[in-house]
Amino acid sequence: MAIRRKTYSELCVGYAQVPRGILVRTPLEAQDAVKSLGKNCIFRAQVLCGHSGKLLFEDGLRGGIQTVENLEQGLDLATRMLNRQVTSENIHHRSLTVNQVLVSESLVHEDQWHLVMTIDRENYCPVVIISKYNDSASQDEQMPQNVSEKEFSFTFSFSQGITEDLVSRISTSLGVGREEMTNLADVLTNLYKIFREKDATLLEISPLARLSTGLFACLDATLVVDDDAAKRQPDIFRLRDTTQEVHDEVRAEQHSLVYIKMDGNIGNIVNGAGLAMVTNDAIGLHGGASANFLDAGGQATKETMIQALGIVMGDERVKAILINIYGGITRCDMIAESIIGAAQEMTLAVPLVVRLQGTNSTEGLKLLADARLGLHVESDFGRAAQRAVELAQP
Repeated sequence: MAIRRKTYSELCVGYAQVPRGILVRTPLEAQDAVKSLGKNCIFRAQVLCGHSGKLLFEDGLRGGIQTVENLEQGLDLATRMLNRQVTSENIHHRSLTVNQVLVSESLVHEDQWHLVMTIDRENYCPVVIISKYNDSASQDEQMPQNVSEKEFSFTFSFSQGITEDLVSRISTSLGVGREEMTNLADVLTNLYKIFREKDATLLEISPLARLSTGLFACLDATLVVDDDAAKRQPDIFRLRDTTQEVHDEVRAEQHSLVYIKMDGNIGNIVNGAGLAMVTNDAIGLHGGASANFLDAGGQATKETMIQALGIVMGDERVKAILINIYGGITRCDMIAESIIGAAQEMTLAVPLVVRLQGTNSTEGLKLLADARLGLHVESDFGRAAQRAVELAQP
């Protein structure tokens, strides 16, 4: 779960230096915020879309991070940003509405870096990844293309955290003087404290700036918290804004389904994340493209199938659906009964291919064939994927 930048700034109070900021919902509030913070301010559209600098507004305004130099500019810019639709290459298949803008003070800085704290899944430990922004990149141009090619990566121990040796190596790589190392150590230590205490999977500081005073400040940030930490982090998850998320993904989650919208036209319903990924690959191998990733889990009841089929068929791009089930603990005859029950209660608007393999698969396939619902029943994985691709053709 990702949280808004303003929310992250509030979490950082007492941990790291962040610019003063005011969250606004109307142009007049934005004008008052500029008056309060000073003439030079940064406007940041509050949408969950990755790099907001790449946003395209409906009136042609480019960039969700903008610099304001006076009250008139603030009023005009807020009018163009607030309650406007935006699109971005990071927002698939939809647009988002900017309901809030974060107005923050512009801090004078000498150098700026892009810093990421995440998990190194190959080495099973945290990692800090740092790269320097090009000198020409202004605060409203903090995007990947403005990051230098040279990237530094530092793994460290969960238990030891930010050590003197780690700070020394990072400082050497960044060209930070000895007199500034103490402040950098404090910033890194506090960032890791947030990362660990909040069960984060990603903490992105964009940028980490060295101010004219020699101190370091986190000018902008993104915090992503592990979805499985909801019970441990109730205060964080209460901040969730589902209006910024894909509606069908939220709906699927409410029914214990894992659904991710993709770019193709073949819907998938699979039990198990690994099998779902292989199914996407098999469809691609046969010349097709998946419209979604949907893991129905091990409890594929009739109600689960109704919800899964409803979500997938609700996508107008879908021209065929592949249900791919491997029965281990889950019995294929039970899955077949669930599919039959769901199909009898729904109108199947597109061809449906069903592949069953594993425990009681013979019985399950027979049940599907005897039901005479017009389903395309297959036992072979490759043939099922190929059939789905064929049926999805115009």
